[in-house]
Order: sequence, then structure tokens, then C-alpha cells
Amino acid sequence: MTSNIRRPAVAGMFYPSDPVELKETIKKLLDNNRPSKKYKNIVGIISPHAGYIYSGESAAFAYNVLNENSNFKTAIIISPGHHEYFRGCSIFTGDAYDTPLGKTAVNKKLSEQIINNSKDVRFSDMGHEKEHALEVQLPFLQVIKKDFTIVPIVMGDQNAVYVQDLSKALASVINDDIVIIASSDLSHFHSKKEAQKLDKIIIDRINNFEYPELYNDLASRKTEACGGGGIVALLETADIVGKNKAEVLSYTDSSNVTLDTTNVVGYLSAVVYGG
Repeated sequence: MTSNIRRPAVAGMFYPSDPVELKETIKKLLDNNRPSKKYKNIVGIISPHAGYIYSGESAAFAYNVLNENSNFKTAIIISPGHHEYFRGCSIFTGDAYDTPLGKTAVNKKLSEQIINNSKDVRFSDMGHEKEHALEVQLPFLQVIKKDFTIVPIVMGDQNAVYVQDLSKALASVINDDIVIIASSDLSHFHSKKEAQKLDKIIIDRINNFEYPELYNDLASRKTEACGGGGIVALLETADIVGKNKAEVLSYTDSSNVTLDTTNVVGYLSAVVYGG
């Protein structure tokens, strides 16, 4: 049934709507933005979610890491909710997410396991219809991986209670067939100098694997990240399963494209892994 498919909301705006152009755009980004290191025992990545022209280079570093470790079968994508507020987290009720590159099925069995191990994650379409932060991750995945499923999660509230509940639920199901993608941009609409100061707090917290401190920094507004709850949930999940290393792969901001240093948005990508 067509009603069970989540249709693209930002194709032609955040990324090309033509499938040939889209695939070529992503392949070029991947070719030109490769990490200098190799990583093993990957739990997940952090990836930005602006238009590809702005944050695609940074995202490509993280997806190259996944491409080199492409034995995963399911990607759990954690997205902030930009359009609707609701308590807890929602997993899309439908059968698939659609992009110009085709449909990707929702892993219903894994989704049910996560919900059964959680107090605050539930099947719901709330937050999914218009959400770009989740959608823009899919074409990258579709280029690096032919056959995979997804668990699309939107956080309607990034309160510590919901972050910890999600972390514990994910840790209860995570295995070598699963990767977690935390979708987040960083500071918004500051001068480049101020943005770099704010964003360095997050960069250092990720590199030092200091997720409780990162949550406190976000809650006290010492720094900004619209998907900060997802970043903390990914790090906490990794810690619970004994894989407690993280490294920022790329940091950029919108002035690299716009040349406007008075009003920028920050972007980073990172990998979370074990020894």
C-alpha cells in the first residue's frame, strides 16, 4: 500500500531529485573526502544533515568509514524532530522510506525488539512526515550498500530520561549486523569565531568519549547541537556494550560554501567504535 511508504520530503531541496545526478553527487563526495585512518568494531557514526552542498563533504567522511566496514545489515538512524514535539521517540509505522534511489524497508522485527526493551520508544508516524534530518542520510546509505534495512527513529524530546531509555534499548539489541547513525548539526547562526568556540566543546567531548559531560554542556547551553540527544545516545549505547572510542573525522561550517562568516552553521562527522 502506498500509504505505508514514507515519501521523500526534501528531494530537490536538500539533495538532487534526479537519481542519476544524486548518485553521481554522492559518489563524488565519497571520492573526495576519505578518512586517513581505518577503523574496526564500528558501533556507528555521527553525520550532519544540512543540504549536501553545505554538509555533504563532512558526511562523506563518515559514510566512507561505513563503506569500508559494510557488513552491516540494518542501520538504526536517530534523528531530532524539527517539526513536531512529542515525548519519547517514534519509530515509523510504515513499511519503507522512499528516496529517488529507491525504497528501503523498515526492519519491523528489530523495531519491535527495541520498543519491547524501552519505556519511551513506540511505533508512531509523529515527526516522520517532514523530517529532513533522517531522510538525508538514506541516499548515502543506498550508494554504499545495496541490501539493508533501517530502523528510523525520531526523538520528539531529547530529555536525559528519553536519551538514557533509548541508549539502554539500543544496547539490548546491538550486534555486528547493526550500525547506528546519529544525525546532527552543531551550532546555528553565530559568527564563525563564536561557532568554532561552541563546536570545539562538542568535538572535544566526542574525542574524549565524555557523553555525560556532553549532555550537561548541551542542557546548560554551553554548546549547541540539534541532534545532541542522538549523539549522546549513540555514545552511551557504545559504552554499555564496551566499545568506548570515538573520533571526529571532519569539521566544517556553512561559510565554506556561502563565504558569510557572520552567520554560520557548524557540521561534523565522527565514528564510534571499539578496540
